[in-house]
Amino acid sequence: MDNRSKFGKWVVAILAIAALVVALVNLFIDNMPKGEVQHVKDYVPWEKETIQLVDSIPLQDGGRIKPFSTYAGFRMLALHGARSMKIRGKDGQEFKIKPTAWLMDTVYRPWLAVQLPTFRIDNSKVLEAIKVKQKGRRDRYSYNEIAPGRNQLIELARSYEGIAKKKRDPFHQQTIDLAYNLRSYEALLGYFAFARNGLTLTGTAAPGSADQKVSFSAVMSSAAPLRSELNRMMRQEGTVESRLQDLLQQIIDGANMSKYGLFMIPPTDANRKEWSSAGDAIMKVMTEATDDARSSISDIALMEATVLDSFKSEKDFRRSLTTLKHTITERAESRGEMDRIPLEVTYFRSDLFLNALVCFLFGSLLTLAMWGLGNSKLSTCLYWTIATSTLIAAVLCVIAIVMRSIIMQRPPVGNLYDTVIFIGTTSVILALVVEWMTRKRFALGLSPVIGAALILLARRYEMGDAGDHLDPLVAVLDSNYWLTTHVITITLGYSAGLLSAVLSCSYVLMRGLNLDGHDKDLRRSLTKAVYGCICLTVFLSLVGTVLGGIWANDSWGRFWGWDPKENGALMIVLWTLAILHARLGGLIRDWGLHLCSIFTACIVAFSWWHVNFLGVGLHNYGFTAGKSTIWVFYGVMVFFILAGIMMMWLEKALTGQEEDSELTDSPLVKS
Repeated sequence: MDNRSKFGKWVVAILAIAALVVALVNLFIDNMPKGEVQHVKDYVPWEKETIQLVDSIPLQDGGRIKPFSTYAGFRMLALHGARSMKIRGKDGQEFKIKPTAWLMDTVYRPWLAVQLPTFRIDNSKVLEAIKVKQKGRRDRYSYNEIAPGRNQLIELARSYEGIAKKKRDPFHQQTIDLAYNLRSYEALLGYFAFARNGLTLTGTAAPGSADQKVSFSAVMSSAAPLRSELNRMMRQEGTVESRLQDLLQQIIDGANMSKYGLFMIPPTDANRKEWSSAGDAIMKVMTEATDDARSSISDIALMEATVLDSFKSEKDFRRSLTTLKHTITERAESRGEMDRIPLEVTYFRSDLFLNALVCFLFGSLLTLAMWGLGNSKLSTCLYWTIATSTLIAAVLCVIAIVMRSIIMQRPPVGNLYDTVIFIGTTSVILALVVEWMTRKRFALGLSPVIGAALILLARRYEMGDAGDHLDPLVAVLDSNYWLTTHVITITLGYSAGLLSAVLSCSYVLMRGLNLDGHDKDLRRSLTKAVYGCICLTVFLSLVGTVLGGIWANDSWGRFWGWDPKENGALMIVLWTLAILHARLGGLIRDWGLHLCSIFTACIVAFSWWHVNFLGVGLHNYGFTAGKSTIWVFYGVMVFFILAGIMMMWLEKALTGQEEDSELTDSPLVKS
């Protein structure tokens, strides 16, 4: 083994270890709360049976019917930046709170919820501006800790909203985001206030006692007489008696507090699509805006019973909650809206992508050992272990994608989150096919690395966007023809283009650092694999672009509009065609092919990801968070290109020979 090979192995080992450390940081450390675990003195966790009961209660959010657990998961992710939190509760015992339990605390035990570290704040200057005590530059805070500066926060946010979005700095945007998060959380905290507080009948107290209380559902049952009395007073006296006016104001205030947050009351009218919140149901009965007041009164009475029983015992609470859930689900089933709720609960509970990530990371670690052991028997055992682990991970990803398609009732690619997991899965499958065709171990070793990297990217996207990626598509994409032809074909082209770049990066390292021991057969196999991937990229990208133009002509009345997304797709086609023509014309050989292939990844990344940052065009339906990730990716690809050019020059200087080209027997190449 020459010195260059020994040095190369150390370089690759260091790069691989650094990449794994970055992966672990993204997976674990980034999600961990900073500082000490928050202490909530009287906190007692919900029983598992209660959480499982609540998980599958349906509600409407984001234009679709989803389980309580899904809504809770994305709300917690948006506010807390993770799907779990640790606290110390009663007797100092440490508890891990998951989304369903967190949202149950918020709506049923708000006096405890306001002590939970719900809000993730990445810039302590926001708290400094509203004179709230800071823990560290980045930490998590409870509602009670932020509350002293609440009013000033709202005022600052209103003033910053007057600044054009493109001109806001991170401090302005984070102030606005925190204000919105605080207000939305307050809507959840007060959602069941009507059930906890009831209505006070002013002036009904006997001497030495308090005024009588009555439930909202009882007053709703008397809505017709109340309206008649109100109309009589207005006709005869021109004013409303003070006690009745106070009662009406209490009703309005209670309904407003529960108007947003949980839309969990299905309409009895089959022609109506919108579900109601508790506040909506109250006001519709009181204003005679519903044809089925009896059902609304019954729904509110059931909600009141669950809240009142939550003060007794968890067993009583479950009994009332079971009745409420049965009423909601029975009505939803009659409307055909419950079919996919159990599957969605299973999808998020099983977390198949996380399990696949574990398998991919395990395979990545074994890959290092396999390449370090050469062709020994132990290396062969590792080869089959990696193959098994990667195949299991790929199967888990496929199952998860199929489950998502069933839940969404559409093909698997419709938003950017879909594209990440789809590209990750298809790239791994393509890499396994390359390995099956070549049996040279390089594609197998790269497949778990690709899978792990793209699942980590999907998780970071999910954290940054914090939106439900199962929600219905925007109108521009809500077309099966679009999804099944153009988008899927283009996305498969992205997969092939990115895989070719990854294979070429491995070629640069293997040949430049002599990790292959001058094995020309290995180099030939790798070059053929890259050439095939580029051919597949140009075919899929060209077909997908044409299909997209046909669809655009049908939908928008024009085949081509020089939209950034369209231009990105065209760039992929033109660049890959240029590579193939340059190769066939003998303008580039092996080194040139691989360096051009690496640059393909930059063009693919621009078309797939970067155009969403531009904020223009009909295809601008993505997100704008995480710009740093794309620049890091560009930097890594440029590094490999520059390193490849330097290694190619050194190889020529040391050997004094032109490189051999063994990909094709084309007369153009021979000439």
